[in-house]
Parts: sequence; structure tokens; C-alpha cells
Amino acid sequence: MEMDDNKRRRSMIIYVLIAFVIYVLLNTFLFPQMRSQTQVEQVLYSTFTTALEDKTVNAVTYTADSAPEARYTLKGESDKVYTTSVPNNDTEIWSLIRASGADTTVDIPNQSSSLWSYFLVTTLVPILIFMGIGWWLNRRLKKAMGDDGPSMNFGNGGFGGMGGGLGRSGARIVASKDVGVTFKDVAGQEEAKESMKEVVDFLENPKRYEEIGAKLPRGALLVGPPGTGKTLMAKAVAGEAGVPFFSISGSEFVEMFVGRGAAKVRDLFKQANEKAPCIVFIDEIDTIGKKRDGGGFSGNDEREQTLNQLLTEMDGFDNHKGIVVLAATNRPDSLDPALTRPGRFDRRIPVELPDLRGRQSILELHAQDVKTQPPLDLTAIARSTPGASGADLANIINEGALRAVRMGRARATQEDFEESVEVVIAGQQRKSTVLSDHEKQVVAYHEIGHALVAASQTETAPVTKITIVPRTSGALGYTMQVEQDEKFLTTRQEALNKLAVYCGGRAAEELIFNEMTTGASNDIEQATRLARNMVTRFGMSDEFGMVALGTVQNAYLNQDTTLTVAPGTAERVDEAVRQMMAEAHARALQILRENKFKLHELAHYLYKKETITGDEFMTLLKRENPLMGKGAEAAE
Repeated sequence: MEMDDNKRRRSMIIYVLIAFVIYVLLNTFLFPQMRSQTQVEQVLYSTFTTALEDKTVNAVTYTADSAPEARYTLKGESDKVYTTSVPNNDTEIWSLIRASGADTTVDIPNQSSSLWSYFLVTTLVPILIFMGIGWWLNRRLKKAMGDDGPSMNFGNGGFGGMGGGLGRSGARIVASKDVGVTFKDVAGQEEAKESMKEVVDFLENPKRYEEIGAKLPRGALLVGPPGTGKTLMAKAVAGEAGVPFFSISGSEFVEMFVGRGAAKVRDLFKQANEKAPCIVFIDEIDTIGKKRDGGGFSGNDEREQTLNQLLTEMDGFDNHKGIVVLAATNRPDSLDPALTRPGRFDRRIPVELPDLRGRQSILELHAQDVKTQPPLDLTAIARSTPGASGADLANIINEGALRAVRMGRARATQEDFEESVEVVIAGQQRKSTVLSDHEKQVVAYHEIGHALVAASQTETAPVTKITIVPRTSGALGYTMQVEQDEKFLTTRQEALNKLAVYCGGRAAEELIFNEMTTGASNDIEQATRLARNMVTRFGMSDEFGMVALGTVQNAYLNQDTTLTVAPGTAERVDEAVRQMMAEAHARALQILRENKFKLHELAHYLYKKETITGDEFMTLLKRENPLMGKGAEAAE
């Protein structure tokens, strides 16, 4: 209660300062009539009488008061006013005024009413208005601080946002009966579910752990790439345990005013204690949980104070009540070690990209909500989407259903889902892009170059589709390869083969057209990245061998590699990468020279059909037709 009083006191001080500023502004702009805009000069009474005698007075305003006063202007000086006091016993003043011919106005004010009116308008009324607003604001602040019961989302607007709203956590509470998600709604993350089931058991039966003397877990950190279901997993834990679910994002703790983020953390755990047992879920915790620097003057004290408060709350709350803190991040390497130590986040649960079996389970789960037309082979879809997250797979199912609607069908078919895989990977077909005949031929030879190099090497993924239809991602065509089985290891020979496949498109352009185009830019990027990883991370170069030359940053995001070598070694790394790329390019050229006839035949076939399957490609590749040879030689 004392803490709440201090908060109200600080808020009221801020309010008084604001009220003072508003009062000054009102007196400056709202009552300009109270200040004369003309220049007023006090003169002697004799100066006034002399002006009357000289008949230079233009107008006179005589105030008949206990202390009479005359205000007058001179002819030709309308912007200047003179004022003087008139003696009470002067009876000749009126004859002088009449003789001067000046315009005369006599003002006999009600002394008491004018004084009180001025006082009320300029001072008393504003003070009463501000006192009334202050009384109303104080009641709102009391309510926001919890004196009248908990208020979850107060302070999003109005005067409440000036005080109590900035100290509220803003967490969204979902009641246990409204969570609506259980482990049945989570697929493809069996290991993570097994780890979370113990948390559920703790929330349901905490005494079992207390009796044996086991310390109950305070928190669990869910780490993994985007879209793998970390938030869904946290909701499923709350749904299984039947407890309230507090959800808040790390960015919601960051405030403009220093100390407000820490206040939100205190308020969040205060509410959690009131609702215990419960689950507190902090999404994207790396926003406030980044490593603290050693200088102490980082210029971001608000974020650091928020982190310190979170560390204190997690280390100090009574976990026997049944409060579990779950947090999600895809940047665990950036978190402060004090946050990830045992006693705060006791467990680190990886929520990785699903494997083949997991992808199939996710597709089946999402396909239950879509009307489909048998036969449906989701295993083929799962096999063609290695590296896809749960969100990607859900999008594939949804895109397939949307395509069925566009085609005028009431049910989605296997073809719809296969096309949706290409939509998610490469984008929609770009019908507005019309290639010239020459460019279309170049793209056809380019894609067949990839496919021929892939088919001519052992230990490479089979070609399943080749197309030269432009896509919205910017690709003018692509060659799809799909592994028959899930692979977790890549040999050096397989990596070298993949490099040669990447170089196959450019090699075909050089061999047939003796020219280079910009169409190989993406191939070059992927090949260079693979070659550099082979040298710096995988230890697959002859010169450096098993030496790690770089460190991976953001393993769950873009996997950037930072070289940790001397400048001279960096030059040697670049030379090793260049040599590896040159050898792969020469190897692709050699394969295409040996299969030049098939290159012409397949490229002409692809040019006519625009899209061919892997089976069609392999049938033409293995077929021997001497009649096609003459046409091909003539085409050369």
C-alpha cells in the first residue's frame, strides 16, 4: 500500500506541474482583454488640464470612483493612452472638458461587483476547475493502482495513462477455460511436448515434488526458429494444466520513462501471485533480456532496469504457489547469463524445425480443417518441404485451399497442395511477365543445365520438376530437387556435387550462347555461401583442414558467419573459396559438354512445354533417338 501511495504522490506532483503550465497558458491566451494592447502613460494632472485648455484632447473617459481617474487620448495619437488621477475637490474639471470639445464618457462602476468578477474569472474559477479535475484524477489513480480491485488494461488512454497506466503490465489474461489449446493441437514437436508435460504435472500435483524434496522449476526457455510453435506450446501447457495464462511481449515492457518497465514487471508478478497457480508467458524475451555491457553508461538504462527487476522477481517469488514463467526467443545467444542460469530459467527446451515425420503430422493436423478430395498423399508434400516450419506448412495447406476456391472446386486436391508448395517457396506465377523468345531459350538452357548436372552425378537429390514460368519472387524459372529420405548429414562429395549443380545454369549459358546473364545471381550467392561454410565451418578444405575459422551468429535466424582470423588468413580463405568455385564450374562445363546433344533436346522440349516433371525429364534423358540427333546437330 505504501508503494501505491508513493506512486500516487509522484503522479499528483506531475499533475500539479501540468496544471500550472495550463493556468499560465490560459492567462496568456484566453484573457487577452485583461491586458491593454496600447501604450499607457501616467501623467500629471496639470498636464491633463493644459491639454484641455489647448483643445488637443480627442476623447476622455472619466471614472467616477472614490479615487477619480481620467484616461484620455490626444488628437493624432490614437495608439497612446494617458491616465491621471483627478482630485475630488476639483469642480472646474468639467467646464474644461466641455470647453475642449473632446468626446466624453463617464464610468460609474459597481465597486464590489467588478472586483469580485475579475477575481473569479482570473483566479478562483481556474483553481476550482483544476481542483475538481485533480479530485477525479485521484480517484482514477486509486482504482488503477488496485485499491478498488485489479484492473488489467487500464491506462491505455485518457488521464489514467499519465499515472497508473504507465505502471500497469498490460499483460493479457486468458482464463483457464478460455485457453482452448492442448497438446493435441501441437504436432511435430514430440520432444518438446515431453519436456513440457512435466511442467503440467507440476502445476496439477505440486505436492508430489515437495514430498520428495525436489525443487520445482521456476521457468522454461523455449528456443527455436520463427514459426515453430513456441507460443502455441506455452498455450498448450496452460490448456493442459487448466490454469490462467498471462501473455505479454518483451517489447511491451520498454517505456519512454525510466523505471516504468520495471514497474510493469513488478505488477505482472503481483497479478501472477494473485492468480496462482498460473503460467506467465513472455514472448521475444531477448527484447529486454540482452546481455548487459560492462561500461554501465550504455544510454539504455530503462532496458537494463527492466532486466534487473525481472531477475529479482524470478529469484524472489514463492514458487510453492505454482507460478511457472515460460519465455520464447529465437536469439538465445544474446540473452544475459544471469537470466538463463539455473534458478531462473531452469530448462532450455529447443523447439526446432520439424523432421519428415513431424512435417507430415503438422500437415495432417491442418488438413483436418480443409475439405479435401482423395487420394491425398501428404507424405510427398512433407518430403518436398525440408526446412519448413510449422507456420510454413500451415500456410501451404491454406494456399492449397485458396487455390481450390480460385479454380472453382469445392474440395482441395493433391495438385492444389503441390502447387501451393511452389507458391510458398517461389511465389505465384507471374503471368504479366512475358519473356522474348531469346530470353526464354536462355532460361530453358539454364534450368536444363542445372538438371543435367544433377542427374549426371551420383549422390544427388533427384530432379522432380523443371519450369521456366516466371514467379513473383523474381525467379524466371527453377529446378526442384527432392531427397527421397530425410538427411541430417552431408558428405564432402555431396557438397561438391551441389556446388557443381549450382554452377550448371551459368555453364549452360556459356556453352551454348558464349555469353553470361544476370540469371545466375541467386545460384552464385548460394554456391558461395556453401563453399565458404565448407572452408570456415565444416573443415572440408585441403589447405585449412579441421580448423574452425568463423563463429555463427543468430543460429536460428540468418546464420551469419563471422570470420575470427588474421587479415592474411582471411585472404587465403577467399582464395580457397574462389578455387573451390572454379573447380565446380569447370566440372559442370565438362558434364554439359559430354551431354551437349541431350542439353539441346531437353532445352527445346522445356521451351515448348514450359513445365516438365522429373519423370518426363528422366525419360528423355535416358531415351536414345538417332533422328533427334540430326536436328540437334543442325541446331548447333
